[in-house]
Amino acid sequence: MERLRMCIVCRNMYDKRQLNRIVKDKEGNVFYDETGKKNGRGAYVCSNEECLKKLAKNRILNKAFKMQINEETYNQIMEKILGQGKN
Repeated sequence: MERLRMCIVCRNMYDKRQLNRIVKDKEGNVFYDETGKKNGRGAYVCSNEECLKKLAKNRILNKAFKMQINEETYNQIMEKILGQGKN
């Protein structure tokens, strides 16, 4: 059975393995989860370039995790997602 998750930007459903997972842990740290298995609250974003741009521009993670996330954290997440070339 497929494990469908929704991209928090475009709201389309994808198989979990096709998405990039971003996690907020108990300490309030927000980071890109390469394994998809780290503990914490997860949010998923697809690899579509437009979605990635909107994620940072519209500060969508702030809403998803109900907290303020600084620009440096957004930049680190974007670098990791774009650096791995996942599609």
